Amino acid sequence: MKVLLLSRYDRLGASSRLRSYQYIPYLNSAGISITVSPLLDDYYLKSLYFGRVSLIHVLSGYLNRVRQLLGREKFDLVWVEKEVFPWLPAFFDKSLVPENTGLVVDYDDALFHRYDMHRNLLVRRFLGHKIDSLMARADLVVVGNEYLGCRALSAGSRRVEVIPTVVDLSRYSFDGGCGGENSLTIGWVGSPSTSGYLRDISQEFCGLQARYDVQLVAVGAREDQLMGTGFTAREWTEDTEVEEIRKFDIGIMPLPDLAWERGKCGYKLIQYMACGVPVVASPVGVNSSIVNVGVNGFLANTPSEWREKLACLLGDASLRKRMGLSGRNLVEEKYCLDKTAPRLAALLKSTVLL
Repeated sequence: MKVLLLSRYDRLGASSRLRSYQYIPYLNSAGISITVSPLLDDYYLKSLYFGRVSLIHVLSGYLNRVRQLLGREKFDLVWVEKEVFPWLPAFFDKSLVPENTGLVVDYDDALFHRYDMHRNLLVRRFLGHKIDSLMARADLVVVGNEYLGCRALSAGSRRVEVIPTVVDLSRYSFDGGCGGENSLTIGWVGSPSTSGYLRDISQEFCGLQARYDVQLVAVGAREDQLMGTGFTAREWTEDTEVEEIRKFDIGIMPLPDLAWERGKCGYKLIQYMACGVPVVASPVGVNSSIVNVGVNGFLANTPSEWREKLACLLGDASLRKRMGLSGRNLVEEKYCLDKTAPRLAALLKSTVLL
């Protein structure tokens, strides 16, 4: 079985790395040969994180995608992350992946809101229903959570399957402990594009730092983005991210309760838990399903709740350890590659047989 994977990014892009690339070794072993063709490479993402985008570089990616799709007859299935051509009407996507071509589309965020809630009327008018159209066209829609799945069903998708964004436990060793050796660490992991969420709760840490020997760390954010927040930026790399998280005593995931954020898949929480780190998160979207309150972490909505829950964990080492172990157990039971890879392989194979 041969599959053409049209990913959005190269390995630096978290969505591509986690939703498809980490599955390739298992899929190959299951008899599914994957040809990878990212639309945008790592150079593009590095430039984007610093506010620079080369239109010529993007155009080159689009042209390469056209060339790949002109040879689609060599493949049994086309597997698309999000969409074929961002910011172009669905006609262009569907014309190069016609009805006689097996199509799987994957979503790990509420991409449809980028279009249907755009501030520009023309974008809403011409692209507002683009993702719905692709969902309806696809033979299989794979989504990271129920919020995205409900949108796919309302768009008329014929087949919708929920596969959460998970970790590869072979990378996340666990020895029953977490945190540093000296001061306590409240940590966050992400990218420059999501670091703004930290500003929403940064004031709540001032009192905590006065009461506890605690440092605030943001892995993946830029230093200039964190000015005035109390957080220290740490470089993110794929090779070091797990070790950085293992230094946390508490992992956080603040989010505003808005449409785009309701489509997020809670991957930060799963990473923290895989390392045995207790969590505090906003009760937004799938976060409320991942966090079992009082068991593997807490949910905090208001400023006072954030202060209260963080203080509760900072002041009780045994509670941190107990919640961390519970979180690790949850990941082993539900949110790891060992559980989802066989299911994804079966879904891809069944789509070809339909």
